Amino acid sequence: MSSRFAPNDRNLRAWQLAVVVVVLATWHLVSRNEQWAFFLGEPIKVAGRIWSWFVPIAIEPNALFPDGLSGRADIYTHLGVTLLETVLAFAIGTLLGLGVGLWLALAPTASAIFDPYIKAMNSMPRVILAPIFAMWFGLGIWSKVALAVTLVFFIVFFNVYQGVREVSPVVLANARMLGANQKQLLRTVYLPSATSWVFSSLHTSVGLAFVGAVVGEYLGSARGVGYLILQAEGTFDVNTVFAGIVVLTAFALALDGLVGKIERRLMKWQPKAGETEKL
Repeated sequence: MSSRFAPNDRNLRAWQLAVVVVVLATWHLVSRNEQWAFFLGEPIKVAGRIWSWFVPIAIEPNALFPDGLSGRADIYTHLGVTLLETVLAFAIGTLLGLGVGLWLALAPTASAIFDPYIKAMNSMPRVILAPIFAMWFGLGIWSKVALAVTLVFFIVFFNVYQGVREVSPVVLANARMLGANQKQLLRTVYLPSATSWVFSSLHTSVGLAFVGAVVGEYLGSARGVGYLILQAEGTFDVNTVFAGIVVLTAFALALDGLVGKIERRLMKWQPKAGETEKL
């Protein structure tokens, strides 16, 4: 391949777009076979379904559509519920993981006592907790939030715990020689050391928060994008299933991009990969 067209910083977006174009073109060609289309859907129909959800179609007012609009399927209501569940689970799971991770990393005795129980809870399949959360919190949003929190918490917890434990003993000794107390060590040594680990875990936690919310909606709900997908699966409407997946993916990427933007603002002190190589 010519160096002119080889992937680099200037044409990386073009390469990424080319991958999307190739995948969509291949999907379109394969879906022209009716048997394959039944299982894989058709990209044009998937796009049309998404368009009809977000852009209402004007028609003559009638008994079914007195406002003269059709095709929305209340997507904003369903999407709002799923996003609310996701954001709540992401925030609660992150705060709990950060707090417990710091506590156990700075308390060796407590860490030794709770270590086997934390590992046991982490190894537990989360889906089996969904019926229990449904009994505790009902079929509203909080049972979905609780399930998603169990996914987010452990990712953040283990990264924070490891980040704090990885602090250099030399740095700690020097800080103590300068008279730093425990609160100052936490603010100036432990937290900065764990920050990169925390943001690394948050990028993974975004997707897991969506997974927990949607799985909870699958197991019992009357609203949410997961509920829409479940209804479509019941009628073998694969195009609506893929439309729901695309919508969820788009919003997960948007939330992940927001996390990345916050990370770049808070991690300005950290040298970039290219700068590190130069040094």
